[in-house]
Amino acid sequence: MKSIGEVAARFGLPAHVLRYWEAEGLLAPARAGARRRYTEADLRRVAAILVAKEAGWELADIRSMLTDRSAAGRAAMAARQRERLRTQIARAQAALELLEGDCTHDDLMACPHFQGLLRRQLERS
Repeated sequence: MKSIGEVAARFGLPAHVLRYWEAEGLLAPARAGARRRYTEADLRRVAAILVAKEAGWELADIRSMLTDRSAAGRAAMAARQRERLRTQIARAQAALELLEGDCTHDDLMACPHFQGLLRRQLERS
């Protein structure tokens, strides 16, 4: 069993983050009096939260992933995550395409690359 300080140090987190995750229903460490005591299962759960956060998941979806006991519930959450990722990827690709031109024109509106982007936008509208 580990203390909140030991767990926080192991993962490089402030202790208040672990308390917040507990308040949000992501963690439920055992108690020894008023002190939180973390088991190996709790450490794996912290690792799972961090993996999901690194992937950009919101806490509500992380909680759903960790607490939903039905495959259907997790599948619905996964579908939401896939759709969010597709949207993020499309935005990132559009931003990258805008930057790809390396335009040397003083007037952006005269840049052939930028003109091509504008033409495509006008065709979609």
